[in-house]
Amino acid sequence: MISRSLGPEFGGAVGLCFYLGTTFAGAMYILGTIEILLTYISPNAAIFPIEQDDPQAMLNNMRIYGTCIIAMMAIVVFVGVKYVNKLALVFLACVILSIMAIYAGVIKSAFDPPDFPMCLLGNRVLAKRNLEICAKYISNNTINEALWNKFCITTNESTTCDPYFMANNITEIQGIPGVASGVLLDNLWSAYSQKGSIIERNQTSSVAGEGQKTYSQHYVLTDIMTYFTMLVGIYFPSVTGIMAGSNRSGDLKDAQKSIPFGTILAIATTSFIYLSCVVLFGACIEGALLRDKFGEAVSGQLVIGTLAWPSPWVIVIGSFFSTCGAGLQSLTGAPRLLQAIARDGIVPFLQVFGHGKANGEPTWALLLTAGICEIGILIASLDSVAPILSMFFLMCYMFVNLACALQTLLRTPNWRPRFKYYHWTLSFVGMSLCLALMFICSWYYALVAMLIAGCIYKYIEYRGAEKEWGDGIRGLSLNAARYALLRVEHGATHTKNWRPQILVLVNLDSEQNVKHPRLLSLTTQLKAGKGLTIVGSVLQGTFLDKHVEAQKGEENIKALMTTEKTKGFCQLVVSPSVRDGISHLIQSAGLGAMKHNTVLMAWPHSWKQPTDPYSWKTFVDTVRDATSAQQALLVAKNIDSFPTSQERFADGNIDIWWIVHDGGMLMLLPFLLRQHKVWRKCRMRIFTVAQMDDNSIQMKKDLQMFLYHLRLDAEVEVVEMFENDISAFTYEKTLMMEQRSQMLKQMQLSKNEREREIQSISDESRGSIRRKIYSIPRPGAQDSYSLLPSENPLNEAQIIHDRNTASHSTVAAKSSAAPEKIQMTWTKEKLIAEKHKVKDLNAAGYRDIFNMKP
Repeated sequence: MISRSLGPEFGGAVGLCFYLGTTFAGAMYILGTIEILLTYISPNAAIFPIEQDDPQAMLNNMRIYGTCIIAMMAIVVFVGVKYVNKLALVFLACVILSIMAIYAGVIKSAFDPPDFPMCLLGNRVLAKRNLEICAKYISNNTINEALWNKFCITTNESTTCDPYFMANNITEIQGIPGVASGVLLDNLWSAYSQKGSIIERNQTSSVAGEGQKTYSQHYVLTDIMTYFTMLVGIYFPSVTGIMAGSNRSGDLKDAQKSIPFGTILAIATTSFIYLSCVVLFGACIEGALLRDKFGEAVSGQLVIGTLAWPSPWVIVIGSFFSTCGAGLQSLTGAPRLLQAIARDGIVPFLQVFGHGKANGEPTWALLLTAGICEIGILIASLDSVAPILSMFFLMCYMFVNLACALQTLLRTPNWRPRFKYYHWTLSFVGMSLCLALMFICSWYYALVAMLIAGCIYKYIEYRGAEKEWGDGIRGLSLNAARYALLRVEHGATHTKNWRPQILVLVNLDSEQNVKHPRLLSLTTQLKAGKGLTIVGSVLQGTFLDKHVEAQKGEENIKALMTTEKTKGFCQLVVSPSVRDGISHLIQSAGLGAMKHNTVLMAWPHSWKQPTDPYSWKTFVDTVRDATSAQQALLVAKNIDSFPTSQERFADGNIDIWWIVHDGGMLMLLPFLLRQHKVWRKCRMRIFTVAQMDDNSIQMKKDLQMFLYHLRLDAEVEVVEMFENDISAFTYEKTLMMEQRSQMLKQMQLSKNEREREIQSISDESRGSIRRKIYSIPRPGAQDSYSLLPSENPLNEAQIIHDRNTASHSTVAAKSSAAPEKIQMTWTKEKLIAEKHKVKDLNAAGYRDIFNMKP
């Protein structure tokens, strides 16, 4: 899961650490098996006699017996996994019986608690070694010699006793008073202690005074310093089995259904058992006895075994087989994990462990696993092994959470979690908790574990990933980029996913520097949509002559993109004519589905000057090319006055004059601008134009409702003008669209049929306009798309200007004198002034514009 999400480096590093954690877990389970065997089942089987003054004796016994048991387990696993699976049912049955025996014993303790006495001197717990009677005096003032001899020293007819012993009484209490005793309230709070401190029962009164250190061996002492994070590190390995379902996903019929259900059910079951046992133990057992690690206060008897019903042997046998089975399962799963890592080929020196027997059993991986497990057994101390396991498991869970969070944040197409309540913040919180627990439990173990993982990562990056993906992360990124491009190649972009993919056309001066750098500033401010950006330019000439200038210009553009923080690509074209170069950029810029859909350019500032008579023609031809390519066109006028990305507007307005329906482009642009910190505090205002005959109040309401459905926050104003104040092209175009809409409604066509009819009429209209333009005679045999100038370009510009203003003059001639003011709402004066005019347009037709496609 990790390697396929975060790459082979992370996967290999964390996978090897998880393998080491599973292997050391097997060592911990085997050590637990030996401890149960030598302490409770057969103490006489110890090779080294276990004495109180020699704590190394038990560790030496664990080393010898542990080595023998791991050899036996390795043989069983080598013979065949089917025998391991059969034994697993026996182990599971023993565990279930043990758990049921504990609950039965808790219920029995409510009315018949077991007889389990422990002895106190004052409030201190006495070790019950060679102490048959818990009293200073037996009867008739006869002293208890066994007790007095512990705390008193007789020399030369004089006796010296421990002051604390003389000042306090001996009391005997029940170690398991039962669930109905109310001891739960006494055990509700924590009681951490230092190493070597005497365990005390705080509810029992005592006379103040410290005894001599000579007599401390007769009390029950703590062998380690206890605090919350240390106990978490020891306890955590008991809940590290949540990945068992994922490790065996290949054996499941429906993995994506069984793994979540089984994992959550397993966590819920084990959590209930653990938490209920913690509460029930605190409700049945004295706190001082719970803190007695080795049971010295009760002569080494099993506390939970005594609580369980019907016999302590149920717990002993269940615990023995449980730890033995867990060790066997770890020794079975860990070699297969190592074999999978070796077969991936990401760690070259581990490839030998990918081989095995003919049936696929990992023979060499089993030998290595047994050897590493032997290292954990030679350590022999459970409390020393457990923190190492916690680090490796926590690191594995941390990267699993990191993989889930990154998959969501990067919006990976194949990341489709089915869990209803999943959110990436949960994975991020889980990752943070794992990292925090690593350092809280043991910061030096955490650093060692991270150092090991880091070394494995760098080794895989240097040797392993290079074999398959080139140079590691970069090769993986290129592979992912290729896969993503091929994935989005087919199919049109849905309206919901549309965002401006901008081709920025910039001009270069004689030094190959960008003339209008604010174009890139505007592009950066528009990139809240996270779309594609291509900065393009054209050098006039041939590539053989201009390749040096082209390289320099590309470097300058990239440097400016870095300065303006414009994330995108640069594409510079060398062409005999600027007009053809721009046409080539519009047609071919981009790769596959990553192509631009919007062209951004500056307004030609010198189109009226005779020094540059071609700029207006190049501009007009670029507009035609963008229209032919069905791309949006953004023209920035006075671009040098636009703000830089470092400026901030504390107030202001972004005004949109929405005259003809454009598919929502004019709505989207200011919304994207307001996502940038430069324009964030600006307000958005939308102005639409109505004639004096229209119901402007209803039009304003309709537009406000339209913005409400689009979830856009903007002010709406309807500006009323006379017909001669509206440009002829806009008036005629709007009028034709309204008339066609009314005609199509009268034909009673469906909505789709109306839209197809409107589109065909619009296409026919565009074709007729082109034919009229192309039919204008030009001097010579020059094509209309040529960059070469006509003999009289000013006359040609005048012809276009006269044609565009002819209809406007006709409309103006029909109208009366210009109004003195523009009225924004319906008033009494307006009704009187307009009631006798012939109403050629219907307000309902204007509202149909919102339902039409551009």
